[in-house]
Amino acid sequence: MTAIFPTIPDIAFRIPITFVIPFYAYLLGSIPFGLLLTKAFGRGDVRKVGSGNIGATNVARAAGVAAGLLTLALDVAKGAAAVLLAEKLSNESATWMMIAGLAALIGHCFPVWLKFKGGKGVATAMGVFLVLSPLACLAASILFALVVVFWRYVSLGSVSAAAAMPLLIYFLWAPHHAPPLAIMFGAVAAALLIIYKHRGNLQRLVEGVEPKFSFSKNKEAQ
Repeated sequence: MTAIFPTIPDIAFRIPITFVIPFYAYLLGSIPFGLLLTKAFGRGDVRKVGSGNIGATNVARAAGVAAGLLTLALDVAKGAAAVLLAEKLSNESATWMMIAGLAALIGHCFPVWLKFKGGKGVATAMGVFLVLSPLACLAASILFALVVVFWRYVSLGSVSAAAAMPLLIYFLWAPHHAPPLAIMFGAVAAALLIIYKHRGNLQRLVEGVEPKFSFSKNKEAQ
């Protein structure tokens, strides 16, 4: 006997699988590795330490260098994983890959599990663009490192790298080829989000009171 109404599996099958990409990418990006690792290292809630940020810099100060580096690696990995998953599901569509990257970045910055109060997105964005444009990501990482080494402001390095990323992608995408518009728009959107999340740091830089990077737990974190 033929069913009058479609079953749930039938409905699910008819929905293009690419439509679930932003949802899964957001969930992946929303995993608060910094918070989880700080607790795993026996250092309590990182949100109650220093700046309260769940990113690698504050984790390093709250729980040590190892925890900070592990947080950095995992935050980069989840950004990369979101884009790679989209690549697999969308038959290498640059548009869907960029959408997934932005969804993961939004998930990191505004995780539902933490009442939408997350990190600043630098490491997750690094993972996203590591897949999309490795050369641009490398150039941005070098710029970040140079700024931090010379001025010792992680926030300044982060904002500098984010602001430069759209231009770096445009010039380093591929020889004699401009990147797809979706990638350019996505890079600009990611840069604006990261800069927005650093608005407090930028204000402190202007006022001359932004703390310089230090592994000391007794100093204010970024």
